[in-house]
Amino acid sequence: MNKIMVVFKRESAIIPFVAVILGLILGAIIMWIGGYDALLAYQSLISKIFGSSYDIGEAILTITPLIMSGLAVAIAFRAGLFNIGVDGQIIMGSLGALIVGTQLNLPPFIHGLVAMICGALLGGLWGALIGYIKAVRGINEVITSIMFNFIALYISHYVIRIFMPQAGTQRSAMIHESASIQISWLSELMGGARIHWGILVTILAVIFYYIYMKKTKWGYELRAVGLNNHAAKYAGMKVPNVIIRTMFISGVFGGLIGTFEVLGVFKYIAINSVTSGLGFDGIAVALLGGNSAIGVFLSATLIGALTYGSQGMSFGADVPGEIIRMVIAFIIFFVAAPGIVKLIIKPSLQKMKKKV
Repeated sequence: MNKIMVVFKRESAIIPFVAVILGLILGAIIMWIGGYDALLAYQSLISKIFGSSYDIGEAILTITPLIMSGLAVAIAFRAGLFNIGVDGQIIMGSLGALIVGTQLNLPPFIHGLVAMICGALLGGLWGALIGYIKAVRGINEVITSIMFNFIALYISHYVIRIFMPQAGTQRSAMIHESASIQISWLSELMGGARIHWGILVTILAVIFYYIYMKKTKWGYELRAVGLNNHAAKYAGMKVPNVIIRTMFISGVFGGLIGTFEVLGVFKYIAINSVTSGLGFDGIAVALLGGNSAIGVFLSATLIGALTYGSQGMSFGADVPGEIIRMVIAFIIFFVAAPGIVKLIIKPSLQKMKKKV
């Protein structure tokens, strides 16, 4: 039995790795068919990511919200929930941060911290409301969370236009400088890259997710409900409470993304007709990462790096940025269809089993 488990663990680690390689190969084939230089394109991608301290900082900035979005989706997945409303929770988090950042006058650092907490709580409450409707009324969370995305979007538009408009523009007023969470000295050191304290918060969120899921009673209940909510209820667990609590935490992760964008990157909210789409990217991150803490971190790093590096492909090899989205889609496809990967690597796996 132990030998079987060892092989299974090795196989689980190999499949995502092989999926990445296959995705890159298929991307290269598509570039070759389109008449592009795939080798130059990938070289340009890597150069864009690691070309300068500014590029490294901006790549980290791209990766950070993907990690948080992946965690938001993953924790819901583990409870058997499909939180497709992360975009709405991001909006509510950004709105909460904007209100505190523009309407209050507090000392530096404290102002940013209070704004971040308020935004996170507002995003959490928005998620908890979806969880309540699911747990108490039995309405599918996919339907409500999609609707709540647009409700959040138009609530934010209304509040901005009435209370915090920037005259002559389609955006809100700027937050007070005291509310900024940007790390100025580190940004200057990295050539002006928009580095902020949210990066540290994101690392802490990954650690929290791991401890919560693996080491706490609440995490055990969450996993039990996700595996079989009827058995969990029979065992005495309060399933509705678990659902609401899980969606609250998921919403907090989403809300924090919004606070990072407002307090650490843009310093305002633009009035857009569509949501950011980061919540949907989080679905890909969670799927590729297997809903685990380290998996989400690594998959977000991969997708974020590829996304940022695609700019280098466009300038360095004249390759359309859509190609890299296809590569990401191929990778997710192979992870979601492990049977294909296993078929490809079957000879290698058989050798591994013989060695074990």
